[in-house]
Amino acid sequence: MPRSADNKTERFQIRIAPAQKAMIARAAALSHQDVTDFILNKVVPEAQAVIEAAEVAKVSDRDFTRILDLLENPPKPNAKLRAAIAALPDTL
Repeated sequence: MPRSADNKTERFQIRIAPAQKAMIARAAALSHQDVTDFILNKVVPEAQAVIEAAEVAKVSDRDFTRILDLLENPPKPNAKLRAAIAALPDTL
């Protein structure tokens, strides 16, 4: 993920122990990257994975077909659903 010169950048500051900083610098050098690129190449994919895990619901093909069927052909309201609807405030 090389940074281009025309991208706007923002500073992100963290405090880490000197041993951690040295280890990251060593790993970056061994990877032939500068520290910023090394960190971004590791952190950005992890951040994307965390966001996806929190925001994306994955279902099987069978369940997806069932969900689509229920959306297209919802069941008729039963007594409990009608009671729940009746209990809602009028301001909704």
